[in-house]
Amino acid sequence: MDFTPAPEQELTRKQVREFAEREIKPVAPAFDASGEFPRETVAKMAGLGLLGMLAPTEFEGGGLDAVSYAIAVEEVARVDGAHGLIMAAHNSLCTGNILIAGSKDQKARYVPDLAAGRKIGAWGLTEPASGSDAASMRTEARPDDGGWVIDGTKNFCTNAPVAGTFVIMAVTDRAKGNHGITAFVVERGTPGLRIGKVEDKLGMRGSATSQVILEDCRVPQGNLLGKENYGFTNALKTLDGGRISIAALGVGIAQGAHEAAVAYAKERKQFGKPIADFQAVQFMLADMALRVDAARMLTYRAAWLKDHGEPYKKEASMAKLYASEAAMWITTKAVQVHGGYGYIKDYPVERMFRDAKLCEIGEGTSEIQRLVIARELLKG
Repeated sequence: MDFTPAPEQELTRKQVREFAEREIKPVAPAFDASGEFPRETVAKMAGLGLLGMLAPTEFEGGGLDAVSYAIAVEEVARVDGAHGLIMAAHNSLCTGNILIAGSKDQKARYVPDLAAGRKIGAWGLTEPASGSDAASMRTEARPDDGGWVIDGTKNFCTNAPVAGTFVIMAVTDRAKGNHGITAFVVERGTPGLRIGKVEDKLGMRGSATSQVILEDCRVPQGNLLGKENYGFTNALKTLDGGRISIAALGVGIAQGAHEAAVAYAKERKQFGKPIADFQAVQFMLADMALRVDAARMLTYRAAWLKDHGEPYKKEASMAKLYASEAAMWITTKAVQVHGGYGYIKDYPVERMFRDAKLCEIGEGTSEIQRLVIARELLKG
């Protein structure tokens, strides 16, 4: 059992960490405050190859492994969760779904622009009245004149306000429940697609999130992604990989918060000595380090299994569940170590605390992860 990262994985960590420290960390507080999408920084991320890491080189991607990708998401999220979320949703959901279900022609048509960052990707599954219960979605697609007409509303679509390519789930056979859902690629500018309410969020504020509204939105037959009525099946496969992304996102936020807490504990003095000298603070720091490492190992295990073609559904859910809850716990303790200063925006742990909560909700809540894990344990 070898826990040593490969040289190319260490190089990925070094390059992404240097980039994140130089380009993302200085601007993260401003984008958090304004809620604006960091277009220039994301363009620089694209230039480094961070928007096409998992895409094959033939489609202008990096052709990298899932462990390297998890490391990169972690390093971005270590300085800012919002930039990490932009990267994760683009790579794992929109581009990931096309890579899983798309035909060779569809991959050639859509993936190069996504991988190179010429277009940002968004993914639409959740709706105003359906989240975990995807079978209750109301968005429908009906065949018409050799193509499809889509009507409905999607909620909480990460990257949607700036996206050029959308993957949209719609009901094509309601009698079949989850097995009557189909995925479609819809490009920005398609008549009938528009952006609805842009959300004003608790955290991840630099990541743009909105409704996507489809009204008599007509797409050709060639935009049907995968087989008809197999959209939800492929969405679950997409989410398995996406949960590794969210786990890595949680690990990065937790790592950043832990580092900030350690640094603050060493410099903050009370009763004539650094608060790091007090056992109560030491125990918090030790427990934080324990959870960071455990979350990282679970995340890398899931990514390693994916790389080696092994089943990883349960392991991805375990990683996502543990890392997201660890991130929430660790950022809470980081605020506690900072005391009153942790509650104000002058210190980054306040932002990390708000960002971490999304990890327990997005791409399947903690409760859904427990259901997935239990079902995998009990099946057969």
